[in-house]
Amino acid sequence: MEYVFASALVGLREGLEATLVVSILLAYLVKSDRRPAIRWVWLGVGVAVVLSVAVGALITFTSSTLDFQAQETFGGVMSLVAVAFVTGMVFWMRGAARKISGELRGRLSDALAIGPLAIVGLAFLSVGREGLETAVFFYATTQSAGTNSGPLVGFLIGIALAVLLGWALYRGALRINLSRFFTYTGVLLVFVAAGVLGYGLHDLQEAGVLPGLNTLAFDLSGPVPEDSWYGALLKGIFNYSARTSVVQAVAWVAYVAITLTVFLWPARKAAGPVPAQGATP
Repeated sequence: MEYVFASALVGLREGLEATLVVSILLAYLVKSDRRPAIRWVWLGVGVAVVLSVAVGALITFTSSTLDFQAQETFGGVMSLVAVAFVTGMVFWMRGAARKISGELRGRLSDALAIGPLAIVGLAFLSVGREGLETAVFFYATTQSAGTNSGPLVGFLIGIALAVLLGWALYRGALRINLSRFFTYTGVLLVFVAAGVLGYGLHDLQEAGVLPGLNTLAFDLSGPVPEDSWYGALLKGIFNYSARTSVVQAVAWVAYVAITLTVFLWPARKAAGPVPAQGATP
């Protein structure tokens, strides 16, 4: 179960973003006395969920039909795509937490003026992005876990928590500082993404796409073996590898240093406290 935490964190982040979007759209329709349009929002959400599951299944099927070298290349590329998605998600939600409600209300108002198809499209696009990101990251995580069921359990736990939080925000039973929440989880996700980056580069080295597979930065197989409880914990959360190549180590350090610096720099410059925010407009 060592892979549960990292997967649950991604599921919580992505799920909460999607849940917030849905709750904002529904709250606007209820408060503006346009309840009949709610079914079009749910239709768009349903299509987005089905598409996300289909993409995840397609990625898994495609990988299973490849030979070893092609499978390692495919897995490595998908890991890099997952890192790009998660990095973009971390930065986007950090800046959008303050203004997402107003922007969605404006877009929904325009969609209502156009018709049902526009409402379905808005809900689909708003939720579908998180779904596709989750599908790609889930594949990258399960590749590093092998037959371990931890990633699936973690994603389900994270998404369930996100739904509960979103419902509580929608009902007004809970108020949280969304900017602070997304900042803290963003920092953790940077380290998770760095581990996925290292794993992806290792796959590409095994496939022969990148050199240096046996040029190691360190070998901790003795003091911190991957099959120990602490090694398994590090591997599950950060994709720790006891034998880490120079390419992996340099990429990990560079990614964490650059991403965290850029991500946290605006927070140091922010003036005044960030008010508590909820999902209701």
